Amino acid sequence: MTLFNIGLIVVGLILVIWGADRMTDGASKLARDMRVPEIVIGLTIVAAGTSAPELFVSLMSALKGTPDLAVGNVIGSNIFNTLLIVGCSAAVAPIAVAPNTVKKDIPFAIGASLLLFMLCADDMGSVHLWGNEISRSDGIILLIGFVAFMVYTFQMAAKDGKLDFLDEELGVEREKPKKDYTHLWRNLFWIGLGLGCLIVGSHIFVNGATYIAYRFGIRQSVVGLTIVAGGTSLPELATSVVAAYKGRSAMAIGNVIGSNVFNILLILGITAVVHPMRIMGITIVDLMMMLISIGLMWIFAITKYYVSRREGWVLILTFMGYMGWLLYLL
Repeated sequence: MTLFNIGLIVVGLILVIWGADRMTDGASKLARDMRVPEIVIGLTIVAAGTSAPELFVSLMSALKGTPDLAVGNVIGSNIFNTLLIVGCSAAVAPIAVAPNTVKKDIPFAIGASLLLFMLCADDMGSVHLWGNEISRSDGIILLIGFVAFMVYTFQMAAKDGKLDFLDEELGVEREKPKKDYTHLWRNLFWIGLGLGCLIVGSHIFVNGATYIAYRFGIRQSVVGLTIVAGGTSLPELATSVVAAYKGRSAMAIGNVIGSNVFNILLILGITAVVHPMRIMGITIVDLMMMLISIGLMWIFAITKYYVSRREGWVLILTFMGYMGWLLYLL
C-alpha cells in the first residue's frame, strides 16, 4: 500500500507539471494569435502557469482538510526557490541582479513574506502556531496585496516599454495585425486538457502525500515543507539551472521573486478565501527561515548587484541545514 501511494505521488506530480506546461503553452499561443502583447502574456499567463502546481495542490489540500500541507507547500516552495534554486544557479554561474530588482522587486517580496508572517502569528503564544488561522479576511488582504503587485508590475512594464509616437507625429498610421483564429480550437483543447490534468494530478498527489504522512506518523507540515514543496518547485529548479549553464542565469532571480510573491499573495489568498486554514504544525522557525532566505538573497544582491558562486553555496548549505532540522523533528 505504501509503494502504491508513493506511485500516486509520482503520477500526480507528473500530471500536475505536464498539465501546467500544456495549459501555459496553449494559453500563450492563444494570446499571441489574438495579438495580445508579449509583456501581458509574461506577466499574466506564464506567471500564473508556473504557479499553477502550487495553487492546485494547496487548494486541494485545504479542501481535503489538510491545511498544513497547503501552508507548508507555499512556505516550503519559497524557501526552496530562494535557497536552492538561486543557490544552484549561482553555483553554476554568478547571477547579475538589476538595480531596480534590488531596490524595488526584492523588497516587495520581503514585504509579502512579512505580511504572511503577521497573518500566521497574529495570536502567537509560543514557538508553535497551533490554532492560528488564515481566515477569509486574511485571504482578501493577501489578494489586495496581489492586485497592488500586478498594478505595480504593469506600471513598471509600461515605463520600460514606452511606445514610440514618431509615426503618429508624422501622420503615419500603422496597420494593426489581424487576429489569427486558425489554431483557436487546438489551443483551447490544450488549455482544457492541461487544466484537467492539474485538477486530477493535484487530487492524486495530495491523496498520496497525506497517506504517507499518516502511515509513518510524519506531520503534514513537514510533508508540505519538503516533499510537496520540492515536488511543485522542481520545474523552476531545472529551468533556472539550465539557464545558468547557458549563461542566462539572471532570469533566476526574477523567476524566484515573481514565484514567491505569487505563492504568498495569490495562492494562499485564493485558498484562504475558498477554505480558511487553521495552522497546526507550521512553527515560527519555518516562517523565520522563509524571511531569512529572502533577506539573505537581498543582502548578497545589494552588495555588488550579483550573487557569486561562494554566496550560492552559502544559500545551498543554509537550505541543507534547514532540511536537516526538519529531519531531526521526525
